[in-house]
Amino acid sequence: MHDDRKLVEARLERVLRERIRPAVHPMTTPLAVEIWSTAGEPVPVAEGLAAPTTPISPGTPWGPPWGTSWFKVTGTVPAEWAGRTVEAVLDLGFTPRTPGFQCEGLVHLPDGTPVKGLHPRNAYVRVGSPVAGGERVHWRVEAASNPDLDGSGVPFRPTRMGDRATAGEAPQYVLGEMRLAVFDETVWNLVMDLEVLGELMAELPLDGARRWEILRAVGRALDAIDLQDVNGTAHSARDALAGVLSAPAAPSAHRVSAVGHAHIDSAWLWPLRETVRKVARTASNMTALLADEPEFVFAMSQAQQYAWIKEHRPEVYARVKKAVADGRFVPVGGMWVESDTNMPGSEAMARQFSYGKRFFLEEFGIENDEAWLPDTFGFAAGLPQIIRAAGATRLLTQKISWSRTNTFPHHTFSWEGIDGTRIFTHFPPVDSYNCEMTGRQIAHAARNFKEKGVATRSLAPTGFGDGGGGTTREMVAKAARMRDLEGAARVEWQAPADFFAKAEAEYPDPPVWVGELYLELHRATLTSQAGTKRGNRRSESLLTEAELWAATATARTGTPYPYEELDRIWKTVLLHQFHDILPGSSIAWVHREARGTYARLAGELEAIVAGAQRALAGDASGGGELVFNSAPHERGSVPAGGASARTGRREAVAPAPREGGGYVLDNGLLRVEIDARGLVVSAYDLVADREAIAPGRAANLLQLHPDFPNQWDAWDVDAFYRNVGSDLTEVAELGVEGTSVRVGREFGASRVTQLLSVPTDAKRLDIDTEVDWHESERFLKLAFPLDVKADRYASETQFGHVYRPTHQNTSWEWAKFEACNHRFVHVDEPGWGVALVNDATYGHDVTRAVRTGPGAGTTTTVRASLLRAPRYPDPETDQGSHRFRHALVPGATIGDAVREGHLANLPERRVTGSAATVAPLVTVDNDAVVVSAVKLADDRGGDLVVRLYEAHGGRARATVRADGFATGRAVLTDLLERPLPDADPPAAADGGVVLALRPFQMVTLRLPRA
Repeated sequence: MHDDRKLVEARLERVLRERIRPAVHPMTTPLAVEIWSTAGEPVPVAEGLAAPTTPISPGTPWGPPWGTSWFKVTGTVPAEWAGRTVEAVLDLGFTPRTPGFQCEGLVHLPDGTPVKGLHPRNAYVRVGSPVAGGERVHWRVEAASNPDLDGSGVPFRPTRMGDRATAGEAPQYVLGEMRLAVFDETVWNLVMDLEVLGELMAELPLDGARRWEILRAVGRALDAIDLQDVNGTAHSARDALAGVLSAPAAPSAHRVSAVGHAHIDSAWLWPLRETVRKVARTASNMTALLADEPEFVFAMSQAQQYAWIKEHRPEVYARVKKAVADGRFVPVGGMWVESDTNMPGSEAMARQFSYGKRFFLEEFGIENDEAWLPDTFGFAAGLPQIIRAAGATRLLTQKISWSRTNTFPHHTFSWEGIDGTRIFTHFPPVDSYNCEMTGRQIAHAARNFKEKGVATRSLAPTGFGDGGGGTTREMVAKAARMRDLEGAARVEWQAPADFFAKAEAEYPDPPVWVGELYLELHRATLTSQAGTKRGNRRSESLLTEAELWAATATARTGTPYPYEELDRIWKTVLLHQFHDILPGSSIAWVHREARGTYARLAGELEAIVAGAQRALAGDASGGGELVFNSAPHERGSVPAGGASARTGRREAVAPAPREGGGYVLDNGLLRVEIDARGLVVSAYDLVADREAIAPGRAANLLQLHPDFPNQWDAWDVDAFYRNVGSDLTEVAELGVEGTSVRVGREFGASRVTQLLSVPTDAKRLDIDTEVDWHESERFLKLAFPLDVKADRYASETQFGHVYRPTHQNTSWEWAKFEACNHRFVHVDEPGWGVALVNDATYGHDVTRAVRTGPGAGTTTTVRASLLRAPRYPDPETDQGSHRFRHALVPGATIGDAVREGHLANLPERRVTGSAATVAPLVTVDNDAVVVSAVKLADDRGGDLVVRLYEAHGGRARATVRADGFATGRAVLTDLLERPLPDADPPAAADGGVVLALRPFQMVTLRLPRA
């Protein structure tokens, strides 16, 4: 037989496009449309419904950027359509772009009842099936004219459309046709048949019989269609396809658990307020689809998004709650938002789960067993322990498939964290969290699945996401055809829990991956939008202080504990840890609002701290000065979590002139030399008789690189940025300011001012850096070349630290050229090390070089990433003033790094009062055991909750004492503060609780009042 494959395939494509798809709606009649628009913030539904409207015709521009328009759509079903299925097709002016990135709408009945959402792949509203004829239709459509930030077709082009203040007023869309139409279900099903078979056919091997069987059946179906009467002959075409559509899948066919999904970014190329509406539109769509499709199951994560629907669209929420009760609309993930997991601190990561899981329990009676993070940019090595402590055992993500250098070796595996906790983990091999159920995608999932031979199933999150929209009826129809179809994977709608249960049952001993799940992409998110990152870190620190001192004041003085305020603030901070807000990859509007929000929260938290400390300090008019220490380690003579008087305020040594220019800072423990360029040329540990700075090198060195990645500007920094760079050694100012050396530098349009000081009682060089930043597409680093031979280094992560290599033996090591740390990075040789601590930065790199000649040895260079200047999606990223505090600690052990990191982030506070001291509410007798939270229980029963962990990476035994609480009745709990069912009560001794902790083990104690 002659090979006519390409001829038939081309015929199929054209006939579908030009004849069959248009015949889905064979008869149409226009609807009358009127409009009312506002360029300001969205108005309440009642106001939009009542607003006066004016007629508008197809082809008319509408909608200023970020505006809202209310369309009134009316019409009458023609009498001659009686007995047919009729729907409206409402085109707001959609472009071919993916849903979620352009205009979208929510259809209401005239009384305000929501019907369903509209987007370019889901623009219909069902009128009746069948209709009687003569029905009057009337809808109101709340339409958002959100600008398409990539509408030019040139990705990552800088745009001013990302903020209402700079977007202008020009209409963004042109109204399309608004029509009533007869819906021919037979033709629509024929479209689905042909699309599924055509897509499957293209994925089958050319030398296999199945491909040719499908090709011949498609040819016969196309022959059966009268192109002048598609509607009258569609049934004949379907008959020609029935045989190939009914052929069953092979027994060994891969199994795909399809989960309806609409990954909705809580903010990204739209502000938070628009996400509130996106979630309502999507939830309306999905509850409507659930009513039409009995096998369909939809899953939605992020408790915050459910809370938004509950608050803003209670009528939609009622539909969601019913669908949840029916087991069809499935809350997943158990987190407040799908947060970044690299940068949130220990407590914040724990609260993501405690707040999220508690919401799902209280609202739906559902306890989630999985973390659901399809789009998060890599996963910190401390996360498995947190997931397990929240009562979950599973993780789903997809993003690691985006890695550019190395292909991850598993799709289903056991992930082991820094403390030894393991989590059953799945990466969908479909390689998308927005699967559209195409033949190409399902075939790719089956081919790509790396556990062939030992496992048979994978999960496919199915639906339009990012900007919302969800699953469509077309996706459901395609899944139905692939339920048992020869040549395809077997597709079945399942809830995530059902998938995980079956996957674990068939693969009880999966391979183990140890350590962080590093994404070899989007590394620049550790630095972009420095103001947002500082706001997050400061909020986390202030929340630690506020809970500690509020709990202490309640226990000691009866001051009411601010449950409501802390609850609201925590939820706001957790929201802003969403994986496009904290990482700095959202539009200007999002980050402008975030900076304002962080400032407001800081004021509220400062007031809580001040009020609690005032209650504890006593009468301000008749006493001395108390120093409050919020850090989990003693500060001078002030105990951790307590306060005491301290005389004298001189905290740093005075600079002395240095021979040859510059200054010397010497406190008898550490001598630092700053040369005439303002660079640190020596940091000598006088106790260990050891120099920290590499021979011939200078530290506190600002380095500037060009920064123009190949794509994803705010997200990416590509390795080639290091090929070119300049050392900023020219000094514009060098002098003494108080007990600090002041260094000023100018470069480009920017200026840096640094204050360098050495405290009187510690081996620590404090560096306070202010940058007035006005660069574009530049990357600013702060470098410390150290005379340390280190093959690996430690970076703080949640509830511990993770080790990374300094060498690049393999491509896996090379790919980690930019990584995350929290409060410290530590490098060492046996017996001596150096820590670099910070109060607001996350990105860093560590490299090594071997010296030759007289100064032979190894230089390990630690560089903190300070600022970037990408232009997309925010063209003004980080322009303006920034402040960073770092400290170089020569001679530091890992314990010193832990302590100094906390001291840098939890500065002491001075309060005048009559009390001589404030004894700590909680004490721990081992510095290796760090308290991360002291608070009152969330159930408001008055119990004390203490969370702590082993921080040095070794075994630790510690006695925990809590003043005024019954340590003898202490219980170990999960993150939701519920007793662990299988845990023995902790031993009581010497008026405290005795704990024996494994390396990096985190525990939560709950203690009732004595």
